Amino acid sequence: MMPNFIDKIGDWNPQLLRELKGRLKFFNVAIAVATSLLLQLVVFLYQLREFPDDRYSLTNTYCRLSQVYQRQQNQTYQQSDQYQIPGLNDLLTKNICPQNQIDWQLWWRDHWEYIFLTLSVIFVFTLLVAGTYLLINDLAKEESRGTLNFIRLSPQSETSILTGKLLGVPSLVYLVILVAVPLHLLAGRSAEIAFSYILSYYAILAASCIFFYSAALLFGLISRLFSGFQPWLGSGAVLLFLFTVMGFASSSSSNILNNSTAWIRLFAPWDTINYLFPNLLRVYNGSQLKNLEFFYLPLGTNVISIVGFHLLNLGLCSYGILQALKRSFRNPQASIISKGQSYVLVAFCQVMMWGFTLQSWDNDSNFYEQVGQNLVFLAIYNLGLLLSLIAILSPHRQDVQDWARYRHQEVSNRKSVWRDLIWSEKSPALVAIAINLAIVTIPLLVWISITSVFDTDYSHNGAGDDFNRLKALSFVALSISIIMIYATIAQLILLLKTPKRSFWAIGTIGTVTFLPPMILEFLGISAWKNPTVWLFSTFPWSAIQYSGVTTIFMAFLVQLSVLALLSFQLTKQVRLAGESATKALLVGR
Repeated sequence: MMPNFIDKIGDWNPQLLRELKGRLKFFNVAIAVATSLLLQLVVFLYQLREFPDDRYSLTNTYCRLSQVYQRQQNQTYQQSDQYQIPGLNDLLTKNICPQNQIDWQLWWRDHWEYIFLTLSVIFVFTLLVAGTYLLINDLAKEESRGTLNFIRLSPQSETSILTGKLLGVPSLVYLVILVAVPLHLLAGRSAEIAFSYILSYYAILAASCIFFYSAALLFGLISRLFSGFQPWLGSGAVLLFLFTVMGFASSSSSNILNNSTAWIRLFAPWDTINYLFPNLLRVYNGSQLKNLEFFYLPLGTNVISIVGFHLLNLGLCSYGILQALKRSFRNPQASIISKGQSYVLVAFCQVMMWGFTLQSWDNDSNFYEQVGQNLVFLAIYNLGLLLSLIAILSPHRQDVQDWARYRHQEVSNRKSVWRDLIWSEKSPALVAIAINLAIVTIPLLVWISITSVFDTDYSHNGAGDDFNRLKALSFVALSISIIMIYATIAQLILLLKTPKRSFWAIGTIGTVTFLPPMILEFLGISAWKNPTVWLFSTFPWSAIQYSGVTTIFMAFLVQLSVLALLSFQLTKQVRLAGESATKALLVGR
């Protein structure tokens, strides 16, 4: 029967069979099972240290006389004849709870709940951290041995190969968890936890594994520069992220999720799990998700909406990562996503960030003030997103040269050129970056045009006479121009003939983005004292409210002039690349 089952696995997914055969050896399986059983024993016995013995105190939680004891302490010992329980005065003196007054049913229920919650936390860390490490380490080994290229040439589809990796590489981790699942289920039912909640937890755990494992595979494919440090870097980042979000989720503040950062936190399972099991993180004022909204739609009113939205978010993001995985797996030199996919990605990110921005937690807050209070978060997220897209979408010299030669040889209309600039992966990325900038700025421009924040003398977000609607539009214009300048610089560097062009492009953009503000702060040149200098930095919003309209306009003209010069130089370089490539091709004939 077992050989037939193995043959069926091989017929369904040969890559999965290869992974399982290499890992499910007798010794490895025995170690995994023994580790799981030992872990369960330790968790079970650890709570028994709190087992009520014959010296259990009257003031402890599970003594039924604790409340009576507190009342009797406030009475005089001369009224001992009023005690309803014989000998209570003597027991009060000894401060010991009688064994028949211990609530054993409650103690065992809490004991099983402790086991259930402890195993729930262990499952998350074990699956996500250990599984991430194993997947990245496996790809690094395949790359070093040269077998990864052999797998790429196999007739299997990308989906089949990647599914085999996801299911097979962490198989021993799955085994450790599966052996512990019976105790986990027993503990949950003994703690009187609803079975639907337990199933919801398993669904969240499975979705989290798919998301983090897909991201781990993608990281392993695109981070070959880190060599043997890849597994530690990837799993360490996951561990740090889980610990950080756990710290936020255990906070007693009830309004931490009323901004766009809620989307980032939902990639970790803690908030949703704590919603299902309130005693997990000991948040005594209840889960923060109870008040969560998305475009003013209440998500935290019931379990179905919270769990459903969490699974939908992870599912959509996992699907996007899998599409990037398919591109990167077959052709490691290709960009992670295409230009068309970048438009969908940016639009999706805007929907999610604006959805969590628009929440009505504060009764005194309205639509205009909520957006104003979240502008910094939106600006930082979009800056990181756009800089990442510049690095991903900008083609290298050979790709641009091939595209330019094709454009040079073929006489076509202007519409065809624009179609290439928008969709072709080998064309320069400036038009694609501009389209993504438009997607980012459209919601912001709509808010600026309809908001009443700028019509008041002062508002909660600090906007007023010193930051009017015209200055807000100027901020958007300056931000667009500086991002386009960065994109043009990156594309020019990638067209050079020097080695390690990607390294130089990333280093240059990182330097011009973050080094000037750091130098200005170090020199004590603050935005409110010298706003003109800050207008040319990556963070012009810090200086706009202290600058005059004329100064802002002049800064914008300077940036446009720089952008025009860089664009002219880029156009010239692309044209020369196409002409030289065509001449070389003709000479070769």
